[in-house]
Amino acid sequence: MYRPAARFLFFTLAALAAPSVSALEIAGADATAIIASPTIPSPQQVSAIPPAMREMLRTQVINRGYSREQRLQGLVEMIFDRHGMDLQYDADATLTVSEIWQQRRANCLAFTLMFVALAREAGIQARVQEVGQVVSWYQDQAQGLVYSVGHVNAGVGFGGRFATVDLDRNVLYDRHGPQPISQARALAHFYNNRGAERMAAGDMAGARAFYAAALGQDSGFAATWNNLGVLENRSGDVTAARRSLEMALRLDGRHDAALNNASALYRKLGLVAQAQVLERRLQWVQREDPFAQYMLGAKAERAGQLDVAIRYYRQAVRLYDTAHQFHFGLARVYFLAGQLKRADRELLRAQELGGAPEQARYQAKLDSLARWRAQQQARR
Repeated sequence: MYRPAARFLFFTLAALAAPSVSALEIAGADATAIIASPTIPSPQQVSAIPPAMREMLRTQVINRGYSREQRLQGLVEMIFDRHGMDLQYDADATLTVSEIWQQRRANCLAFTLMFVALAREAGIQARVQEVGQVVSWYQDQAQGLVYSVGHVNAGVGFGGRFATVDLDRNVLYDRHGPQPISQARALAHFYNNRGAERMAAGDMAGARAFYAAALGQDSGFAATWNNLGVLENRSGDVTAARRSLEMALRLDGRHDAALNNASALYRKLGLVAQAQVLERRLQWVQREDPFAQYMLGAKAERAGQLDVAIRYYRQAVRLYDTAHQFHFGLARVYFLAGQLKRADRELLRAQELGGAPEQARYQAKLDSLARWRAQQQARR
């Protein structure tokens, strides 16, 4: 996880939004495991700042200066410096603010909720923001692996305008960009994440309780209805599963996980015609979604299906021409396919869109591919 130097005023605050799972993703969990029922924190407990944390905030942030800029800078230092919290990233740590203080770890969603709570306590105007879709490029992966998820980050207000605060420097938002959400919606993300974690661990009762808490905050949250449908299906109640998945699709007819899960359930129930309708809708949604096309391209690339990868990447570029990540993906598979002129053209476009910070990284990746290609040819 990128950890910014304290001198930077604006940094990234990546937060995976509440996940939507499929039945296949949790099929391996041990449903018979004996797991203690979790305690569900109240909305107040999720964001409550413990006294010791509030004291650190007072001495290191609030007393630092009166301007919002000074306090924001102090907040960054408090969170990341060794003399502050020295916070560590943990993808599995969907924790309350108090738990973060105790354990000094958090995942992105929990970190966002903590950041907004602390900022507001320090007199900084802050809000939780949601992005419908993102692609995040993890540069430590050999082939530039992407991960398409919902996304939550923070917005900080200055003079009537909001700046986005995001820990992931490589995140690519959808065309709508970050949108402010209510505290109830933010809490629905929290409870839904906890529910998904419990379901993956085989704790169906705990997962159900967290999903109920999520829907209690936002009954229109499609991701939770989808997850509840998976839970009901796994528990053997196909009627309840169908009801939940259909609710998810009424709320969001383009929800790809719900489309996939509902079509699979319809086939299980022998409702082939209904399943085919949803499968066609899912194909249409994915065909018009640049993120889905890029993910399909990455999958084909990893399988060595370069012609297929080129087709998907080209569609992603057609749908979202200003994404330098997409152009680089296309450049990479053109290079691997031996179409060097096209690879150069796409690389140039990626560098133009990504700017100077991306040029060295792109060139290093292509140099690595060139060495690999030379080695492969030498073995022939």
